[in-house]
Amino acid sequence: MFKLLTWFSMLFVAGSTLVLGQNNTAKDIFILAGQSNMAGRGGVNHGKWDGNIPPECKPKRSILRFTANLDWEVAREPLHVDIDVGKVCGVGPGMAFANEIIRSHRSGTGIIGLVPCAVGGTSINKWGKGSRLYGQLVKRANAALKDGGGTIRAILWYQGESDTLNKDDAETYKGKMVKLIEDLRLDLNLPSLPFIQVALAFGEGTNTNIEMVRKAQMGIKMKNVKCVDAKGLPLNADNLHLTTMSEVELGLKLAYAFLLSFSHFH
Repeated sequence: MFKLLTWFSMLFVAGSTLVLGQNNTAKDIFILAGQSNMAGRGGVNHGKWDGNIPPECKPKRSILRFTANLDWEVAREPLHVDIDVGKVCGVGPGMAFANEIIRSHRSGTGIIGLVPCAVGGTSINKWGKGSRLYGQLVKRANAALKDGGGTIRAILWYQGESDTLNKDDAETYKGKMVKLIEDLRLDLNLPSLPFIQVALAFGEGTNTNIEMVRKAQMGIKMKNVKCVDAKGLPLNADNLHLTTMSEVELGLKLAYAFLLSFSHFH
């Protein structure tokens, strides 16, 4: 299943990263979107990443990453290094998620293609249809499909911390999230696209606003929309971002949610 070297039409090494230019292999594609906890701040303290990569996040040749230049390369931490630019990225949930999907035989998955799109500090308003981030997500998703083909299996979404700063934003979060899911499914021409979101571990605003956004996230009842809860996962010293091992645990939660509900999707 993993005899990848016969599948790459163009292969070269850039530094320590294996870069795959035009890749003809059909992939099971997952979009990673939202803000900083999806982009990954695990191991980031005082503006520096400690470089610690847990075994659950180690690279495999069967897990690829779609770069900012719209090329496939073997995925490795930090996944969002060229996407969430201007910030220090560390470990996120994506690699632990992908490794667990690969490990599970139930998924029938051979090659995982991760498409990082998350950007730290972004409210839901910055992701609405017509915004730059929305356009980039759709553009990257479509480009990932054209480069070798495959299927978008799910969008993994972790966002909402910035929407706890303002009561009005917290109160309107649910409606905006529902609209975003509907718009993405329409523009990606995938009306049943699975969407797995994360209920906040913490936020930037008051506890009342945090609970309002969490309630909105867990209260969305749409077809093929699931929610995993990050509450209780240990945080970095900033009391906002997940630690490295919390990101690993979150990645496993996302993987189990996908395997339990959506592994029949092909």
